[in-house]
Parts: sequence; C-alpha cells; structure tokens
Amino acid sequence: MKSTDVTIVGGGMITNDLILPSIYHLQRTGIVGEISICALNNPPLKALKSNKEIKEAFPGQEFTPYPSFSEPETGNFPELYREVINSMKPRQAVVVAMPDQLHYQVIMDALNADQNVLCVKPLVLSYNQSEEIKALAYKKGLFIGVEYHKRFDRRSLLAKRHYSLGHFGEFVMGEAKMIEPYLYRFSNFQNWFTTDKTDPFTYVGCHYVDLVYFITGLKPVKVSVSGIKGKFPNGNEGFLWSHGRVHYENGAILSVIDGLGYPDDGAGSNEQCLTMFCEGNGKNGMIKHNDQFRGVTHSYLKGIGVAGSHFNFVNPDFYRLVPWEGDGYKPVGYGFNSIAATITTINRMEAGASGLPEEKAMALRRSTIESTDKKGIIATPANSFINELVVEAARRSILNDGLDVKIKYGDHPHIE
Repeated sequence: MKSTDVTIVGGGMITNDLILPSIYHLQRTGIVGEISICALNNPPLKALKSNKEIKEAFPGQEFTPYPSFSEPETGNFPELYREVINSMKPRQAVVVAMPDQLHYQVIMDALNADQNVLCVKPLVLSYNQSEEIKALAYKKGLFIGVEYHKRFDRRSLLAKRHYSLGHFGEFVMGEAKMIEPYLYRFSNFQNWFTTDKTDPFTYVGCHYVDLVYFITGLKPVKVSVSGIKGKFPNGNEGFLWSHGRVHYENGAILSVIDGLGYPDDGAGSNEQCLTMFCEGNGKNGMIKHNDQFRGVTHSYLKGIGVAGSHFNFVNPDFYRLVPWEGDGYKPVGYGFNSIAATITTINRMEAGASGLPEEKAMALRRSTIESTDKKGIIATPANSFINELVVEAARRSILNDGLDVKIKYGDHPHIE
C-alpha cells in the first residue's frame, strides 16, 4: 500500500492538540508519507516544531513548514496554502483546520487541486455550500470526511446500536452542554471568534447536534439560539455564551448550552455532557453521558492540566499519548480514531484505484464514497448534512435575538 502525503492547513490549537500527533502516528505506521503544515505566518509553526511533548512522543519525525522558518515572523502569507496544495501530487489529503468561516474556500481549493479532504467540524456554515462540496467531490471521485469525532466514542456507538434495537424507546427531551476553558478568550480565538463570524453553539454545540442525529436518525426541524455577548482581552466582541433549542421531526427537544467560560481553576479541561430521555411503552429509557468525567482523577505534584491545575478530571477516552511497543508514545482515543478512519479510508481508496483504467478507478472511488455515506460512521457531507442546516439556522437565529428558524426538507432543503 502506498502512503498518502498530507498537508495540514492551519497551525493552531487543534493541530497541536490532536491533528499533528495523529498524523505523525499514521506516518510511522506507513499510512501517511510526507507532512506539510501551512499557516498564516510561522510563529505557530515554530511552536509546533518545538513542542516538547510532541518531540518526545514522535522522535525524529518532522514536517515541512509553510511559510518557512527563514521568513520574518511578522510576515503574513494568506495565499501560500494554495501554492502548497497545487504543488502536491494529485489525490493525496488536505486537512482543513481553520476557523469555521474559512473552511469553504480552503475545501474548494483542495478539491480543485484534486485532493481528498478531512475537515474539522462544522464542514461549512451553509447547506448550499455543503451540497456544492458534495457534488464536486463525487464528480471528481474525491473523499470528504468531517471530523465529528464523538461518533467514534464507544459510548456513542453503543448508544446508537441500542437505540436502533429499540432498547431506549423514542427520544423526546434532552440536554447537552459543552463549556470550553475560560483561557480560550486569551488565545487566537479573540481574533476570529467574533459575533459576525461564529458563536459557541456553532463551534462546539454542533458536536452534540450531530451526535443526537447519529444516535437516533431524527432530523431537526426548528432551531432557536440566544447568545450573551462579551469582550475579548483585545476588545473584540464575541458571543461568549449561547443557549440553543433544537426541535426534531418527532416533536423532541434538545437544549444545548455552550460557552467559553469553564473556570481555569476547575478540575476538568471543560464541561461536557449529554442526557436524552426516551418514551417507551409503559416505561421510559434514558441515555446519559458525562463526557468531562470518566471515573479517572489525577492529582499532580505540579500543575500540568490545560490551565496548569493540580487536580484533574482525566478523560482517557478522547485523546492521550501513552507508552506502546514502538519508540516514543502513541495517541489513543476516539479523537485519534476519527482522524485515522478518514485518512486510512482515503489511503485505501487511492491504493485500490491505483493502476486501474480511469473508468474502473472512478467507479471504485465513488463506491467507497457511497458505502461510507451509507455506513454513517465517518461523517460526510451526505450523512451529516443536517448539521449545515442547523448551523445556518443557528447563525440566523442568534443574530436576530433568538428568532425561531424552521428547517424544511424535501427536494431542496432550506431554512426559513
């Protein structure tokens, strides 16, 4: 099997915390070949290169930075990623790890350069854009994966199976919560997480909207999101808190609370959980996931948590670096599994099509796309499209003081 070259567009927090370590491990197992990372400027790339934990976990492994380290740190190169993508061999992989509002352009540039894509969630901010991406990718036989990693959590997979077997009954009322750390306000978030661009529901609430759809298959039909504005340290205004209400086709309601405000001195790195109540015949069922606390607590001699805290709720299931039989450490958890699933699928698809006549190669690629869409484990534009409708409705709602926005399906899904 040939390896797949990977270019990561975006050198920020998610690349540091999850994407680069995952891609590095796939490189040393032979799935990934050369690795390049593009950013607006080189300071975040230098931080990635010098990251002590990553260097210890992946000794001797390197990536090619764009812009190079020889460029002045004050120089910005917003168009450089296009040059890098266009210089790649066709049918490799581009990982899109940019702010939400920039996904569409980078994805389209990658597809037009004949590259497969893995994109952090949400894919894009409108349904029409997701349909355009889906159509172009299918026409070219290119794979699009969306990094909704909660689909790979064993708890989610178990809940999906039991729900499909009728063991819970029918979902009727639920609550989801994801509160990210307060310290995010001091990060690069303050430059792009502004009221006109995004909000906590769009950024992280979409995880649980996707998860409820993944477990139940129920489509959202109405969305209302209210936001609380605040100022970042640099003076920019953003929605720092949000409360969404998602109504489903069967009458069920999900409350979604999000924000950038989990205390830095708290024991967890964030607050996240999901509760779903279900109606049965003469009795009720329930799904309850306490995702921020999984029965593991650590108390360190020196603070090493997200905010340098001493006592920590540890989630070993999402992403951790652990000892293994090889050099350094390896990533484990559903965060890694999600990235590995998409990159490995791309690798297998392209390896299988290599050397075939073009017609047969295209048929194989499209068959891979269709089977992945149908399986519904890896999120794709075809099996996660409700997220774009919900996000589009949410943005319309939060900018209009919590206005109810309906979602219509049929031949031409849209919001109104």
